[in-house]
Amino acid sequence: MNRRDAVALSLFGVAARGLAADVRPLPDPALLEKDPEKYWLQVRREQFLLPGWRAFLNNGSLGVAPRPVVRAVTDYLETAAALVHDEYPRWGYEELDAERAEMAAFVGCKKEELAFTHCATEAMSVIANGIDLRPGDEVLITDHEHPSGIAPWALRAQRHGISVREAKIPHPPQSPEQLADILISAIGPRTRVLSFSGILSPTGVLMPVREICRAARAKGVLTVVDGAHMNGQVPFRIADLECDYFAGSPHKWMFAPAGCGLLYIREEHLDRHWPVIVTGDWDRKELKAARFMKIGTNNRAIIAGMMAGKRFLEALGPEKVYARIHELARRVHAMAKQRPYLKLLSSGDDRLYGALVTVTFPEKFDFAQLWRKARERRIWLYGSQRLRISTPIHLRMSDIEAAFELFDEVAGHRAA
Repeated sequence: MNRRDAVALSLFGVAARGLAADVRPLPDPALLEKDPEKYWLQVRREQFLLPGWRAFLNNGSLGVAPRPVVRAVTDYLETAAALVHDEYPRWGYEELDAERAEMAAFVGCKKEELAFTHCATEAMSVIANGIDLRPGDEVLITDHEHPSGIAPWALRAQRHGISVREAKIPHPPQSPEQLADILISAIGPRTRVLSFSGILSPTGVLMPVREICRAARAKGVLTVVDGAHMNGQVPFRIADLECDYFAGSPHKWMFAPAGCGLLYIREEHLDRHWPVIVTGDWDRKELKAARFMKIGTNNRAIIAGMMAGKRFLEALGPEKVYARIHELARRVHAMAKQRPYLKLLSSGDDRLYGALVTVTFPEKFDFAQLWRKARERRIWLYGSQRLRISTPIHLRMSDIEAAFELFDEVAGHRAA
């Protein structure tokens, strides 16, 4: 780093001594019991590189890696460059059994059913393009899917003549039972696959995954869960979801660096599932899910970062994290409800959201002014007419208040 770069980083509140430095222990758990707000402020200040002026409310797109994760990535890169170990510093040919066993224990499945990918998008493509489907077979999705949950099936439709049909999801939904009934009743005689998000990307609605998957299985329909928003945002075990396939993105809510994902394939489907990217050993079925990682040389430092993110979440206590980010989301929901000019797409039933709350603005709302002022005030938001607000653990109440003050200012309204 040259002097000019160091000065620039210092001006923006980033330590010039290097991003990987200064990993600190977590705050005393007793502080969480005594003063939760102080505890989580200390977590933000000591465990993240976020400068004080940044309000980040878009964890739903890409999360923020804490210091231990940044340190794990840089340490691995340095160790790899030094060649101090007698193995290749990569993944893409290796099975990574130890890492997969550790991650499988955390997400709740067998090691043999779990593979690492670069993101949920890649996992969804591997799933969609590996299932044997014939012309006329139907894939049922919802009308609230992320493009990565739509495009792989659309590709199959163009190439192989399958059909893709959407079930309409109400917003806001009334209950988990209503959502389950909509999807289950939409299954038709030609439906072979039901593919849906565990947490709907546009709105943050938490779906009753197990109930849907269990009913679909009883009808002989394969279930694919796009779980990009689930890992680290809500408590669950993959095995308990009773799905056939699952795609995850640890880099959103599980503190992992960008460029890592999870692929789950129920063991009974492994032998007949086709890989999409192949190199040697692609057909060694005894490798189970590991053969879907035979994709060529990749950056293993990202895997080191992903494992560090998982361990960071465990050190904080997953249930404590889930409780905190959900409580922040409930506060966002309450503040939005106070503003008549906002329409909530998130249900009043807090069983239907985790740490994502979505609102819409009036048609004549001045979005150009909103984005300009948000940039000026260093408030990072995501959306347009529909705004999805994320509540990660490093979010402060002052950040939430600043966002709503901005909404009020642009709308020319005051909170009720």
